Amino acid sequence: MAISHEQRDRQGYKRTFSYADMYRVLIDLPGALRTLKRNRETQMVDSAFIERLMLAVTEVNGCAVCSYAHTRMALKEGLSEQEIADLLNGDTTHVLPEEAKGIVFAQHVADTVGRPDREAYRSIEVQYGKERAQAILAATQVILVGNLFGIPYSALLSRLRGEPYRGSSLWYELSMLLWGVFCIPCSLLHALVRTVG
Repeated sequence: MAISHEQRDRQGYKRTFSYADMYRVLIDLPGALRTLKRNRETQMVDSAFIERLMLAVTEVNGCAVCSYAHTRMALKEGLSEQEIADLLNGDTTHVLPEEAKGIVFAQHVADTVGRPDREAYRSIEVQYGKERAQAILAATQVILVGNLFGIPYSALLSRLRGEPYRGSSLWYELSMLLWGVFCIPCSLLHALVRTVG
C-alpha cells in the first residue's frame, strides 16, 4: 500500500539527469555523509524526519528503487503506510507543521538538482538553526545521489523484466550507472580539493 501504483509500475521517467548532474551531485556526497554521521550521534534531526525528507526528494525525482527502499526504512521509523504513500504522491497532508519548511526545502533541492537557492537555505537555517539545517541539506544530498543512480537502475531492472521505460535506452541506463561509478573517485578528489582550498 505504501508505494503507489505509479511508483511501483513506472513505465517511463518522471525525470532524467545528465552526466554533469551526476558528477556535480557526487562532489557534495563526502561532506553530506560526514554531516549525517554526526547527526546520528547528536540526533539534531530525528531519523523519522530524515526519512520524510528522503521520501520528499524521491517523489520529485520519481526513483522506483529508492521509493521501495525508503518505504521500508520509513516504516521502521514509525511512519504510517498512509503518510508514506502521501509523501510518495506529493501530498503533504500528514507532514508535521514543524517539519513542513524542511520538506518544502527538500523538494526545492530535488528540483534544482542539489543547488538550492541561498535564500531558501537561509530560511531553513533561521527555522531550524545551523546544525539542523546542515543535517537537512545533507539528507537531501545523500538521497539525491541515490536517486541519480536509482533511476537508471530502476529503468534497467524494468527493461530486464521486459518492460522498458518509454523514451529510455539500454545505452542511457548503462552509461549513467557506469559514469557514476567512474565519477566517484574523481568527485571525491574534487571534494577534497574544495575542502582544503
